[in-house]
Amino acid sequence: MAGRIEDYALIGDMQTAALVCRDGTVDWLCLPRFDSHAIFAGLLGTEEHGFWRLGPAYAPGEEPPTAHRRNYRGDSLILESEWDSPRGTVRVTDFMPPRDGAPQLIRIVEGVSGRVPMRSELRMRFSYGRVVPWVHRHEGRTVAVAGPDSVWFDTEAETYGKALTTYADFTVAPGDRIAFTISWEPSHKEPPPLPEPEQSLEATEDFWREWVEHCTYHGPYREAVVRSLITLKALTYAPTGGIVAAPTTSLPEEIGGVRNWDYRYTWLRDAAITLSSLLRTGYREEARAWREWLLRAVAGDPENLQIMYGIAGERELGEAELDWLPGYENSGPVRVGNGAAHQLQLDVYGEVTEALHLAHMTGLARNDYASLLQLKLIRYLEDHWQEPDEGIWEVRGPRRHFVHSKVMAWVAVDRTIKLIESGDADGPLERWKQLRDDIHRDVCEKGYDEERNTFTQSYGSQELDASLLLIPQMGFLPPDDKRVIGTIEAIQRELSTPDGFILRYPTEGDHAGVDGLPGDEGAFLACSFWMADDLAMIGRVDEARKLFEKLLSLRNDLGLLAEEWDPRLQRQVGNFPQAFSHVPLIDTALRLTASGAYAG
Repeated sequence: MAGRIEDYALIGDMQTAALVCRDGTVDWLCLPRFDSHAIFAGLLGTEEHGFWRLGPAYAPGEEPPTAHRRNYRGDSLILESEWDSPRGTVRVTDFMPPRDGAPQLIRIVEGVSGRVPMRSELRMRFSYGRVVPWVHRHEGRTVAVAGPDSVWFDTEAETYGKALTTYADFTVAPGDRIAFTISWEPSHKEPPPLPEPEQSLEATEDFWREWVEHCTYHGPYREAVVRSLITLKALTYAPTGGIVAAPTTSLPEEIGGVRNWDYRYTWLRDAAITLSSLLRTGYREEARAWREWLLRAVAGDPENLQIMYGIAGERELGEAELDWLPGYENSGPVRVGNGAAHQLQLDVYGEVTEALHLAHMTGLARNDYASLLQLKLIRYLEDHWQEPDEGIWEVRGPRRHFVHSKVMAWVAVDRTIKLIESGDADGPLERWKQLRDDIHRDVCEKGYDEERNTFTQSYGSQELDASLLLIPQMGFLPPDDKRVIGTIEAIQRELSTPDGFILRYPTEGDHAGVDGLPGDEGAFLACSFWMADDLAMIGRVDEARKLFEKLLSLRNDLGLLAEEWDPRLQRQVGNFPQAFSHVPLIDTALRLTASGAYAG
């Protein structure tokens, strides 16, 4: 059985990622890319669907022991796990070197004290646990082959096969270091080179140390900010600059529920706000790479802008269900692909334009096509901003006139006006100023409930929506506007959980709600960070700081956050780790640091 979501650590090579549980089990790994088929899919099923456990040996019928301590080595993505036993202490170091050739997952066992019996159990199952590969020896190496894929297993330890699993039993004493490596290669090609684990470890540590040195944030929340930045970097597909929302699929928003989605793609919204955080913390190269990815993905067809693309800019992300996987803690169905790719979400135009505007304002080298794209997006919005859409939360119910979507359409027009006024683009300035005014007036007239003094989720609705918290942050209205304050207070009253975190919008239990889905979900962590931002903006800085630090306490022991927090079960839920949680963490830390609103 898979561990709790927060029991996992992330390792990766900026092209794919693995999740390692506290007991030393790799339960999730897709090769060679984030969106490839998993060779270890135990996270969404059972051990029969693939895993790799490495840790102290244990007796049949017992649970594998969990590590007593674990941490990342400094500011890196190198995981160190330590077990204490009556026979001594052992350390396992897990990492994936930034790729220069075949993708590799390297695990180094080190004796710390005593003599500790160890075991490696490697069960590879290709195609998300469905295919048992042919495992054989080739020139002294173990290789698993199925269809287009081959995975090569290298170690100095003696191995043997049993029950379609590759084992190694060995003992380590102080000073012993035994490495295990798996490498992926297309099955029709020559074997990958023999791994060099120690050299790779040194190179990986150097890479992360040098990358973190570029961080310009040195405030009181630096540890949390740097860990979030490393996580965002790990979710970036290095060859193209695309940024995945998360490295997993189908981790549920409600344990046992059906709200299970594939997040291994690049959402324009998520990636745009990620770019914003990277720019404001010194990472201009990542921002430049993402802008280039965006221009390639959208190409010459901004009228058909998708809300998400594949990590290389692919447009077809057809959704399917894997019925042989029972799902994480029986939360089915397990989905791959994402049918929301072709939804209309007008807010995306605002997020993309805001990101391009920020890149321009922070001095990122001018790109004429980026400016041209921005103008084309506004021409599209001129004709379509009055249409209903599926909104930021990708509802599977009927389209609505979502207030947040209209606000972000206003943002798109406003930022483009600023671009023209700066002299870096040409456009119908007066016409678009009128368009900006028309959108603003429309939102304030149709999206505001005067009796309750709050904006609502959509025109004519009574429901609230936490995306309304972005109204002051986007500059649509000033923070001291009574309508802004009223909206913040209404969301606190109606969308707060008992422990003070924020839901996205009301759900209807067993009945389909506004999103067209049955079931409920946890508190959406990004929305809770937005609330902390808004509280700081309206002068309630102590309250903002307390909420922020409470949110920090939800991170797992390695500083990682999933998409949501289940207040009933007191655990993380949703895909993990989630870029859309770590980005607002960075943003709120920057805002609170600027205001001086921190302890001490």
